Amino acid sequence: MATLLPKPVDPEEAAKQIDPAKAKGVFFPGCDLDEVAKHFIGNNYRYRENIIIPKMYGAVQIKTNEEKLVEAAFESCAFKSLMSCVLGYGLGAAIGLFSSSVNPNISDPLAAEKQQTAREIFREMRQATHSYGKNFAVIGAVFAAVECVIESKRGVTDWKNGTYAGAVTGGLIGLRAGVKAGIVGAAGFAAFSTVIDYYMRHR
Repeated sequence: MATLLPKPVDPEEAAKQIDPAKAKGVFFPGCDLDEVAKHFIGNNYRYRENIIIPKMYGAVQIKTNEEKLVEAAFESCAFKSLMSCVLGYGLGAAIGLFSSSVNPNISDPLAAEKQQTAREIFREMRQATHSYGKNFAVIGAVFAAVECVIESKRGVTDWKNGTYAGAVTGGLIGLRAGVKAGIVGAAGFAAFSTVIDYYMRHR
């Protein structure tokens, strides 16, 4: 019995019969295994619209570059110092206005014998308000700047930042009256800052 041998295939003819889509394979060009590989492995190209972000605590919002710049500006030490200066001046002005209205200061001894005019009372209240506001503004700006620098250097946000900043601020303010006053001011301001920070964190 004669056996039939397969007809020899010309390589050029085989290349012409290959499907063009299969010839441009991703993993195995010109081979049927490429379809199987693409089925299990998938496409190599990934687009941003296909990224799935899991929801943990609500909708996830991706910040734009402008939002990141604004957030960085608000979190900078310069902005914190400026805001503390403004708020400190407002608080000091309110305290100065209250103290001058409760206990007006009569600087002129001769004016004590006569009744003060409304103009003189308002002038004294304005001076006291500005003095208190200026002092509180300086304290707030120095404290915020020192605390921001310490927090940036340490890389940790805890109660120690406020304590260190209070010690430095109190020491700088107290040094105007001497070394002993600087030490007392540093200790007192550090203790006050620690108590306030503890209250704000554990209330």
